[in-house]
Amino acid sequence: MTKLTRRHFVVTTAAMFSAPIAASQAYAAPTSNRAMWDAWDAQVTPANYDPATSNPWGIGERFLPRVVEANPGLKPGDIHVDAVARYLYHIQDDGTAMRYGVAIAKGDLYEPGTYTVRRKTKWPTWTPTAAMIRREPDVYSELAGGVDGGPTNPLGSRALYLYVGNRDTYLRIHGSPAPESIGGRASSGCVRMVMPHINDLYENVDLGVTAFLYPPEELGVASS
Repeated sequence: MTKLTRRHFVVTTAAMFSAPIAASQAYAAPTSNRAMWDAWDAQVTPANYDPATSNPWGIGERFLPRVVEANPGLKPGDIHVDAVARYLYHIQDDGTAMRYGVAIAKGDLYEPGTYTVRRKTKWPTWTPTAAMIRREPDVYSELAGGVDGGPTNPLGSRALYLYVGNRDTYLRIHGSPAPESIGGRASSGCVRMVMPHINDLYENVDLGVTAFLYPPEELGVASS
């Protein structure tokens, strides 16, 4: 994993873990019912959804999706996560970036680094890692067999899977059934987004792009 230093790479425009615990043979593998995907998408998407204005979740207005101007030299398609300002930037071909609000991991569970998106999934299943179960057995032990895909799944509606080389880090950029956490530190390692926001992002992220997760203790990377 490459250690990163934060760089100021966007200016705002006005326009806009360890591996999972081994499953006991008593557990059936979690599933995601494809026949329900469209219905679930409709369930988590506000009526007359407009990314720039829809906010039934009551998150800070600055965390709604915005088009921003990217500094020169950044590779289109790449993802940059500003852990201080709680923004994710997806670099576009025209010198702009789409900016989304996120939540990052609590405490020292956030892992800055350079990753590759090698898998992405709609309505993913989820299984807590062994480390999560050891750390908070009262919360995660009963979920050791995994959680089926659906609107209450901790990974929400979409997930981007972060790898180092060919190794799955078990870090994700994913939707969340707890949108009120956006802007804070809430997860056990992953980067959280509002579900309709990651649904939009998901369609535009290609496999093989790089995701840069910047350290949380340095200065922010965006100015208004």
